[in-house]
Amino acid sequence: MSVIDTTPARRSDWTLYERLEELRLIRNEARHGPDPAATERQHAKGKLTAYERIALLLDEGSFHEVEQLRRHRATGFGLEAKKPYTDGVVTGWGTVEGRTVFVYAHDFRIFGGALGEAHATKIHKIMDMAISAGAPLVSLNDGAGARIQEGVSALAGYGGIFQRNTKASGVIPQISVMLGPCAGGAAYSPALTDFVFMVRETSQMFITGPDVVKAVTGEEITQNGLGGADVHAETSGVAHFAYDDEETCIAEVRYLLSLLPQNNRELPPAVPADDPHDRRSEALLDLVPDDPGRVYDMRAVIEEIVDNGEFFEVHAGWAGNSLCVLARLGGEVVGIVANQPQSLAGVLDIEASEKAARFVQFCDAFNIPIVTLIDVPGFLPGIDQEHNGIIRHGAKLLYAYCNATVPRVSVVIRKAYGGAYIVMDSRSIGADLALAWPGNEIAVMGAEGAANVIFRREIAAADDPEAVRQQKIQEYRTQLMHPYYAAERGLVDDVIDPRDTRSILIGSLAMLREKHAELPSRKHGNPPL
Repeated sequence: MSVIDTTPARRSDWTLYERLEELRLIRNEARHGPDPAATERQHAKGKLTAYERIALLLDEGSFHEVEQLRRHRATGFGLEAKKPYTDGVVTGWGTVEGRTVFVYAHDFRIFGGALGEAHATKIHKIMDMAISAGAPLVSLNDGAGARIQEGVSALAGYGGIFQRNTKASGVIPQISVMLGPCAGGAAYSPALTDFVFMVRETSQMFITGPDVVKAVTGEEITQNGLGGADVHAETSGVAHFAYDDEETCIAEVRYLLSLLPQNNRELPPAVPADDPHDRRSEALLDLVPDDPGRVYDMRAVIEEIVDNGEFFEVHAGWAGNSLCVLARLGGEVVGIVANQPQSLAGVLDIEASEKAARFVQFCDAFNIPIVTLIDVPGFLPGIDQEHNGIIRHGAKLLYAYCNATVPRVSVVIRKAYGGAYIVMDSRSIGADLALAWPGNEIAVMGAEGAANVIFRREIAAADDPEAVRQQKIQEYRTQLMHPYYAAERGLVDDVIDPRDTRSILIGSLAMLREKHAELPSRKHGNPPL
């Protein structure tokens, strides 16, 4: 049967076989869209359709669609004549490496992926299902914002999404994948989720577009210049990851999901480790220079410690003076926060503090142990930093660590000075174990600065001020900055051979695996925002 007469007069006379054929044709229309040319236009932009994206994300044959036959009920402005199935968003669930994942994907071929009442209701439903089932939610975003023809109903739909994003926060992992435009209030949903992925050239996010910016400020800028993938991955910090194409982007989403638990009641998935737990690393003896002023790449240290040298870096392009990575130690997932001497000498500044604080909060919410690798000279000095609130922003990282109840192990790799030492998960703020390499320098400040402050009068009065200054620097370093000073006072649990860092971390985290810590009874804290 090639053509089905769907007039009301005939429908009551159809056999079950005829109705099944009708259903097949309806599903085919829903999948391919009402206009074949729209699919061609999508592909011409280098973009995939919603169904093609879902097929890349989920295990083959695992997708179960919800409300495929949903259509809007709006009237006016020609909408009553255009009532496509799905209403421009595909929702459902499937599996990634055998574990359940919920997903919704805007279909740009239908109303430009714009959100209307029915469209929003579908998203609300799948979000509620994800929360109830305790499984991650992935949104594949490619929409033109609110459906203007539906007025305030569309805006209310966004409100329902934001409310559910907030309800799900810290309960299930939420991942936003930006595969097209996302403008206006719609951009706040990705900002509320745990991770944001973007694709260069094809995805943009902004509250007001280039035309509005030009009208209000007179500034001219392109969409990518205003809110493209690299802008948000390197300048604003809105995006955690940026890739050149959709296929790579979605493959990395799958990899991230493989490192995360299904919800906040589970531990991250462990895998058999083929990298020996007791593997020593001779390279660590030479990777870190003895001179605290010389730079090196902390990523190389992380590679030597984690399983098979593999890690997944979050926010790699933003706030490079701090590193946040997910990796495995002995087959178990860990979150690693580290200072990066290669960028701004590894100091903590506003952006580095925010980046690390959010990552620590995420790890704590989803039962991921935290390892902190410390080589920090302090907080970045400067008028801009002070005026822009380094105190408030630095306190975010302090609050995140102090509030974290997951296993926490810190290692002072080289130096740890001043308030930055305290903030980087020192023993005094609750680290379960504080370790240090033999070359560590833990102090209020560097020896040069300390000597200049403590002995300034003596130095100034000397016949040879420079000689006295050098003498006092050495005196301060000998008395207060030797590698065992903090250990002698119980602020460092052990000074370890760098080559044994991997095995000691694995053993320490195994000991802490059943850690149970309770916070005071409260509705919630009031962190510095």
